[in-house]
Amino acid sequence: MLSSNDLRKKAAAEKAAEFIQDGMTIGLGSGSTVYWLLKRLGELVEQGLQIKGIPSSRRTEGWARDFKVPLTDFSQVQSLDIAIDGADEIDPDFHLTKGGGGSLVREKIVDARAKQLIIIADESKMVQTLGKFPLPIEVVPFGWEATAQRIAELGATPEIRKKDGDIFVSDNGNYILDCHFQTIANPAELHNQLKLLVGVVETGLFIDMTDTVIIGAETAEEIKVIHKNK
Repeated sequence: MLSSNDLRKKAAAEKAAEFIQDGMTIGLGSGSTVYWLLKRLGELVEQGLQIKGIPSSRRTEGWARDFKVPLTDFSQVQSLDIAIDGADEIDPDFHLTKGGGGSLVREKIVDARAKQLIIIADESKMVQTLGKFPLPIEVVPFGWEATAQRIAELGATPEIRKKDGDIFVSDNGNYILDCHFQTIANPAELHNQLKLLVGVVETGLFIDMTDTVIIGAETAEEIKVIHKNK
């Protein structure tokens, strides 16, 4: 039996699947909520839906293959009709913190090529100000300690991400620093400052990319679909 949290994730993912039309090329995000999206897409493909997807992580690619969702890559397509992804935090301006699962660079590459980005999440991910969730920053392994020091000078407390006692290595062969800023008052400015630092590959700040947020609920009537005012 699914937990209430899983029910909300499943509901948000299935609602997002309603935005997908026959013939679309889709950006497939990462994270536990996206699992339910892939499961639903597999059912729709079995019923005859013609789509292709580009996964943003090896884990997502594995789920897509398990559910028999056809895949492609950027050597075959130049843009995506839609991308559907999760988030760790979402502020009122639809700026995001992402990267808790370690796929922020690939997620950003995929999401940036989409004509429409839909974020699926539960209510807990909606915040007034980004920063409570540590900001993931992907860095080059060589000299990561020096890079961490430069990031600390911007007011953060960086911690090298570890898994099973070893340093976590991203799908791109890089390290991730989880940086505690407490609050991020100006996400765009911080992102630009971080990107100027030698050794920083990408930040988990997704600025002005999101078009729609779908907040899952245990019943269909309670699901929220929020479109950004443009």
